[in-house]
Amino acid sequence: MRWMAIEMQTGRRHFLGGLLAAGLIPMPTWADAGAPVYLSAAAKSDGSFVLCGIGDAFDIVFEIALPARGHAAAAHPIRPEAVAFARRPGTFAIVINCVTGEQKAALDAPRGRHFYGHGAFSADGNWLFTTENDYEAGRGCIGVWDVVHGYRRAAEFDSGGIGPHDIRRLPGSDTLVVANGGIDTHPESGRTKLNIATMQPNLAYITDGTVVETVMLPAGMHKNSIRHLAVSGSGDVAFGMQWQGDGPVAALVGQHRQGAEMVVFDASGQQVRALNGYIGSIAYSQDGKTIAATSPRGGTVHFYDVDGAIFQDAKELRDVCGVARHAGGFAVTSGTGQIGSLTRARQNLRLIARHRWDNHLVAV
Repeated sequence: MRWMAIEMQTGRRHFLGGLLAAGLIPMPTWADAGAPVYLSAAAKSDGSFVLCGIGDAFDIVFEIALPARGHAAAAHPIRPEAVAFARRPGTFAIVINCVTGEQKAALDAPRGRHFYGHGAFSADGNWLFTTENDYEAGRGCIGVWDVVHGYRRAAEFDSGGIGPHDIRRLPGSDTLVVANGGIDTHPESGRTKLNIATMQPNLAYITDGTVVETVMLPAGMHKNSIRHLAVSGSGDVAFGMQWQGDGPVAALVGQHRQGAEMVVFDASGQQVRALNGYIGSIAYSQDGKTIAATSPRGGTVHFYDVDGAIFQDAKELRDVCGVARHAGGFAVTSGTGQIGSLTRARQNLRLIARHRWDNHLVAV
């Protein structure tokens, strides 16, 4: 019966698309796409790849084919439109009308660039910002795409570091925060990391194309690549890291507020080792008091107390990676097909066996 529901939703999208083209209905909203709460890329059991809209009850409200494996997506703040990014490093991203299921535009990385799998819209939805690698120059840059004129490439500016991965917009503003992972790569070397000995990850804050602030980890943690970000309603920035060193690492989760000092969260050596050196995604709870960080390599979700900057608890979940805020706790997805809600006290997960969820769960 589940496939019937998806087919009915697909038919509804095409019907609405025809009415919209004829000017018979108002401009669509996310409600017209089934009111998704989250977006996630997935690989299906038949070998195909899709972008899914996921409802509050963790049902699939739409499913749209992708040309290859996805990584993350960016949801337009007003229109039912999503940008699906290729698994990094990739050179394509596609813009999808989530009502009709049709491809609206394709973004091709300029010559000498590749995407890192993440992007963010301006507050008014008129601009899209993408993290990119200028691999010949060995620098990170942010691509600027003109949404109003069909996602045309308009400009680019410096990311404030090397290897920019995740990018978010601070609430109530168009200031961007970028996770510069610090790792230099080049297509001729595949995914080989070229500068581990000298890497210097940072967080960079950018306003109107200008880097206005950068913050770095302590010198002894310079091999801790800052990869993924979450932003609370009050503007705090949580970051998850991936350790590139040979020995043990002290921490993999931290927080920063623009203009303040960077804080690295406390956890015991055993708790940090359970993460296997790798944070895949990170999220704030709705009240901003708890951070959840996932490790697919460790098969665990860690919870951290924001006020105390300290580890609280852990829950085991095989190949868990996607995480986002959810009422009373967090929503999570895994590469095994598990999806549902998770708190320190309980979990409510279901298995969608034909979907292997990819890295990120994006709140709409």
